[in-house]
Amino acid sequence: MTDRRQQVTAMAAITQTAVLVEQIARTGSIPGQDFEPLVNSLFAQNPESFDDIYGNASKTLHTGLQNYYQMSSSSDTRANPDVTHYIVALLHLENKLRRNNDMMNALGNGIQQASRQAEHFSSTHENTIAALADLYKNTLSNLSYRIHVSGSPAHLQNERVANQVRTLLLAGIRAAILWRQVGGRRWHLLFYRGQYLKAAEALLKRAE
Repeated sequence: MTDRRQQVTAMAAITQTAVLVEQIARTGSIPGQDFEPLVNSLFAQNPESFDDIYGNASKTLHTGLQNYYQMSSSSDTRANPDVTHYIVALLHLENKLRRNNDMMNALGNGIQQASRQAEHFSSTHENTIAALADLYKNTLSNLSYRIHVSGSPAHLQNERVANQVRTLLLAGIRAAILWRQVGGRRWHLLFYRGQYLKAAEALLKRAE
């Protein structure tokens, strides 16, 4: 049987990415405890188990789980249109990337290089984030489909914010790749919505 928990965990990471991109583009800041697990997932390229990627997802991806559950559990819930847009855009961009082996290899090599800076400084040090942002800019930004981020021009023109946005999008693509690897498909979000919600609810209860 397909592990819906793994699929929901990856979808929560995608959702958390979207929430943080919307938040930092609008306000210029995001909680470190939500940002760090997404960045760390980029360096978990050969994990021994699925759970090594995000750790205790009930806590590290709580924001993503909560937002995904709220967005999916009721038709009355008015989801933030920007967050919804970023989720759909990340899934679409992953689909484009999957057909480009050269870029996939370039991303793998770039992350390996950035991991050395993460080891020397930290995963969220500005030098590491700048390296990851440059990797996104030199690879995914060159695909025919690009994710447009809307928000405050004053914040988006700030180099620190711009680097964090690009790093988040890179982490979101990592999550989208992972979602597909564990069997996730876009039609599942509709036809298996009940199973996804049940798995999300179970993960949320673990954090209580």
